[in-house]
Amino acid sequence: MLANRYVRTIILSRVLLQLGIWVRNYAVLLYVTDLTHNDPVSVSLISVAEFAPIFLLGLIGGTFADRWRPKRTMVWSDLMSGLSVAAVLLAILNGGWIALLIGSFVSASLSQFSQPSAMKLYKRHVPAEQLQGVMAMSQTIVAVFMVLGPVIGTFVFIRFGIHASLIMTAILFLGSSMILAMLPRDEEEPRSGHAGGFIKELTAGLRYIGSSLPLRTLCLTFSAIGLASGLTQPLQIFLVMEQLGQDKSFLQWLVMTNGAAMLVGGIAIMGIAKKIKPQQLLLIGLLVIAVCTIGIGASTNIAVTMLLLAISGLFFPCIQGGIQTLLVRNTEGAFIGRVSGAITPVFMGMMVLGMFVSGYMLKVFSLLTIYAMSGGLILIGALLLLPLFPRKRTSTTETAKPTNGGERIGTR
Repeated sequence: MLANRYVRTIILSRVLLQLGIWVRNYAVLLYVTDLTHNDPVSVSLISVAEFAPIFLLGLIGGTFADRWRPKRTMVWSDLMSGLSVAAVLLAILNGGWIALLIGSFVSASLSQFSQPSAMKLYKRHVPAEQLQGVMAMSQTIVAVFMVLGPVIGTFVFIRFGIHASLIMTAILFLGSSMILAMLPRDEEEPRSGHAGGFIKELTAGLRYIGSSLPLRTLCLTFSAIGLASGLTQPLQIFLVMEQLGQDKSFLQWLVMTNGAAMLVGGIAIMGIAKKIKPQQLLLIGLLVIAVCTIGIGASTNIAVTMLLLAISGLFFPCIQGGIQTLLVRNTEGAFIGRVSGAITPVFMGMMVLGMFVSGYMLKVFSLLTIYAMSGGLILIGALLLLPLFPRKRTSTTETAKPTNGGERIGTR
């Protein structure tokens, strides 16, 4: 896979980008908490600045990504992110911390243009049989930085301060842009649904998703997984204190266990990617994680909880790798930006909804009940995948036949 110039270049740029994002996020978090004396409203504004662009600009960014050339879009997005961090640094030197929130918002907004463009390049230049392995590799990078990112970000801020953290972030973003600039020039590609301008192109993307069985199914599954994740994510601290009887600082060990297992799982998926269909990979991941989620909610034993978190982390790349592979394989190149830009906000929106109601639910229900509900939602997400599995084997010609607008559900 790394012999492919596009895969090698994009992966390297994503490593720099992920490192820059974690350094920036922890620098902003720690600086704002120090400056505002742990004011919860100010801290919550940081999350808003980082997540709001996913809702506001996901589909819009994806639509523009379909209209623009992918390499150029990624180069300029990372370049503008680096320059926005430099501008924030100048504002900080003049004594204003609100600029940090604006900078985080701008940088997260630019990512909504860059990420769909990377998917377009994968769709165009990665052979179908390697696609699932490439998606697993991308998820492995995310897992690595889930473990190392907080450590590196905290170390850089504590050791060198906010100014050095922002300078390092700007350099990493600009480095990512320079690496992407080494890719060959973009090829011309005909677009679909653009005759009436931006609005018509955006609605054409939504119609395209609605007319495709695999993409509709992924939307529904993503909704269930997002809601399930949102229900349990804010309650992890209560799991540590109430179920396990530990101090809240013990949470970091649970997070690191899960993240380390995700890293191992991602590497394993790269090895077996060619041997299993993406819908099967996704179904296996959902079933295992549903059982683990219920078990984690029921466990009062530290060793059992950490074991379940490790198993859950091992199988989590099955979910992300399966979803991303199905998305790319079942979407025409001209629609890839709009499809990824529409489906990701579905997950995030349901996750935020789950996070919003979880605190109120904990006043009414026990932790076990909420974790069982979360596991149940994941099982529902798995059941929603059943239309992607043929009920009986048909002839080779029938299996290879495109479905709903010319896309394939998933082949090896």
